[in-house]
Amino acid sequence: YVYAYACIIIILLLSFVFSSGHLLLFLFALGFVSTEEENVISTAGSTAELSCIYTSVEKFKLNKLRVYWQIQNGSKLIVVHTFVSGYENQSEQSRDFRNRTRLFKDKLENGTFSLLLLNVSLRDEHTYRCIVQKKENVFKVIHKAVVALKVAVNNSLPVLSGPVGTRPSIGEDMTLSCNYSQGYPKPNVYWINGTDNSFLHPSSLNITQDTDGTYSVFSTLKMKATSNIKIECIIENELLQQNLTAIYLEDITNSNATKDSLIDLNKPGAQAGSVVAIAVVLVGLVVLTCWLWKRKSFHRESYTDVQQNEDGGQCNAQRIILSSPI
Repeated sequence: YVYAYACIIIILLLSFVFSSGHLLLFLFALGFVSTEEENVISTAGSTAELSCIYTSVEKFKLNKLRVYWQIQNGSKLIVVHTFVSGYENQSEQSRDFRNRTRLFKDKLENGTFSLLLLNVSLRDEHTYRCIVQKKENVFKVIHKAVVALKVAVNNSLPVLSGPVGTRPSIGEDMTLSCNYSQGYPKPNVYWINGTDNSFLHPSSLNITQDTDGTYSVFSTLKMKATSNIKIECIIENELLQQNLTAIYLEDITNSNATKDSLIDLNKPGAQAGSVVAIAVVLVGLVVLTCWLWKRKSFHRESYTDVQQNEDGGQCNAQRIILSSPI
């Protein structure tokens, strides 16, 4: 009976402890207060704000506050930023965060202990912990916050290229290639037929991670050429919920239509029309040649007449001088 009563008491105690509102107090008393983790998404090169806010009616005295921002690398704690008794003490700050962290100093007394992280890079992708201590008789932890920072990179646009040199004919095989670089996290790649919005299966897909941590994409698509080609290569960044799209457009003249027009030139009617057109052009050239020749001859005759008139005038003048008396 003793064991039965003990089990019943334990069950009642556990049900009380794990009831709403008492679990947190129980864990806090044991020092295992769990804090809800917040996710923050930032892009490389930007500024991220890591939230750590404690709601309090009274204002805090800064000389009785300690604020620690840390990350954990394996079993080692790395100091990101510290504020101790009214002053920022960065003597133990990691070099990776030197001159890149800021607190909102004008908001500390109101319980805002959030951290600004400048010039974010992929190396900053960690889980950050904010610990706030307040001094009464001794310093005691009054608030904790956990922030998971996710970093995204979209430094370039995809490039979609088609056959080099001659244009493909309808029905011929052709290959398109899609290139993309400096993306993070690992992207998704889609090929879309823009004429009916259907998904196409790539012929090859190669995604590699570069030394800086970003990803590069090279994918190809083999297809049959049609009269109207519209193909899209889409690079999806799930973290940013962003799609980058490159479009390939090609309007190929219908081969049957081209063949029909060539056949029409061999028909009797088409041949007669061609002969008439050539005859008209030749007659026009003959008329133009005759007109130019006639015009040139007219100018030559006019010049000869002028010379003759000038010679005649000189003879008359000489005769007048010779007939005057001495």
